[in-house]
Amino acid sequence: MKTRFLTYALLLFLLAIVVNGCKKYDDINTNPNTTTQVNSAMLATTMILNITRSDISTQKSFMQPFLLGKYLTWGEGQEGFQYNKLGRTDFGRITSLRNIPPMINYATSDGLKKSYQGLGHFMRAWQFFMTTMQVGDIPYTDAVKGESDNILQPKYDTQKTVFLGILNELDQANQLFAQGSNFEGDPVYAGKVENWRRLTNSFELHVLINLYKKTTDADLKVIDRFKDIVNNRPLMRDYKDNFALAYNATAGQNYPWSDVPAGSGNSFVKSNYTMLSNVLLGPLKLLKDKRLFYYAKPSPVRIASGLTESDYDAYPGVEPSDAFSSLQTRRVNKDYADLNNRYVQLVNAEPVAVFSYWDLQFILAEATVRGWISSVPAQSYYAAGITNSMNFIAVNTPDLTDYNHSMKMDATYINAYPSLQGVVLSGTSEQQIAQIITQKYLANFLQGSKYSAWFENRRTGYPVFTLNPVTNLNTPASNFPLRWLYPSNELDYNSVNLSAAVKSQYAGSDDTNQTMWILKN
Repeated sequence: MKTRFLTYALLLFLLAIVVNGCKKYDDINTNPNTTTQVNSAMLATTMILNITRSDISTQKSFMQPFLLGKYLTWGEGQEGFQYNKLGRTDFGRITSLRNIPPMINYATSDGLKKSYQGLGHFMRAWQFFMTTMQVGDIPYTDAVKGESDNILQPKYDTQKTVFLGILNELDQANQLFAQGSNFEGDPVYAGKVENWRRLTNSFELHVLINLYKKTTDADLKVIDRFKDIVNNRPLMRDYKDNFALAYNATAGQNYPWSDVPAGSGNSFVKSNYTMLSNVLLGPLKLLKDKRLFYYAKPSPVRIASGLTESDYDAYPGVEPSDAFSSLQTRRVNKDYADLNNRYVQLVNAEPVAVFSYWDLQFILAEATVRGWISSVPAQSYYAAGITNSMNFIAVNTPDLTDYNHSMKMDATYINAYPSLQGVVLSGTSEQQIAQIITQKYLANFLQGSKYSAWFENRRTGYPVFTLNPVTNLNTPASNFPLRWLYPSNELDYNSVNLSAAVKSQYAGSDDTNQTMWILKN
């Protein structure tokens, strides 16, 4: 017994030395300014910022989607997006969803668990929607099951199956947020479940309007779902409900195009690489829309010729499909409208929404014109979309001549504008839809989730983009592309399932001109 006791005592002594040594090692190698424990709030923050901050990004990356959407051009070099070249995407959006199960498991009460479950369903719906919109069929049923089910090569689901899943997840999110409690870790809505519920239902209407060619599908029930949400669920109330990230003076949290403080290293700003396009400026000038004076600054050439900064003609747009050499000549000659100085000089220029209240209002206006709903006139929704965009800009812009060029948008102007001749909805249903999508395009300058303007053009044809076969980098040059290519990682590690998906959708050809299911009648 004595020998056994001495043995255990010696082992305990040695263990104490090892543990104490490990503790000292950990103390030395642990950053005292960071937490070593993960909780639900931290995981929620990571996923929310993955949509807001990461999608928006900074500097040149911030501008890239707006090149594809023809809002502006880029003068550093010939950019693929500006000339319709789409390469391979990635499935990083899907892999980020691995944080959902632990986020739910770490919840400390039933109310919090429901809220984090609701957030998880919303995040899945958002990320799967954005991914399938790029390529078509994607892994959904078996996705993100590497740890739970050891599925390392997930099969692909049809795009219809993916959309059914997205709609069902948003329905679940709505129910769970209704039962949940306010939660921590939310940099957008401060964890208020009411806001998340309103966003969830509004975003589901966005998903449904993208299914407008599938209204006869008995499984999707597009119109019935749309009506039910409008009639029975809470929706976003005004621009203050935007799913938007606000910026401040803290390092790393500045507005993406800001060059404050001076010398902060945003070389793209200083180089004046951006020129605003006629796709954006043309309608603003035609409709005498004062947002132009908040979006742009005038051509110095036009000012030198005698025009004033409050003259619409002082803001010439460039055609984004023109040859790069021609655009470079315009840039050198300085006869173009550039970004308004507020985007450069204000560290918190404006919150950037990835989904906004005006998006919702234009969706409701379009659905009304299409005959899906009828209780409110399309003009009312349409007007609310325009006025909320204008009020948002006015509220977030200091009343300085350098930022509004003596063309301030006051309440009288904003409230009257949607009823002006040429702006008010009129004409055939198709003409009214063209007006609605054009106003959505104008409202989403430097706003909206990645590629939203390009997706809207692909879906509706509005606003019209010029196809120039001489400069178009798509193959063949006579076509606009319709989709991205599948990720190279899928070719390397999931080739069997990928090949099956490409064969079933596109007759075996993974190219940018193939028409995915959602675009087919």
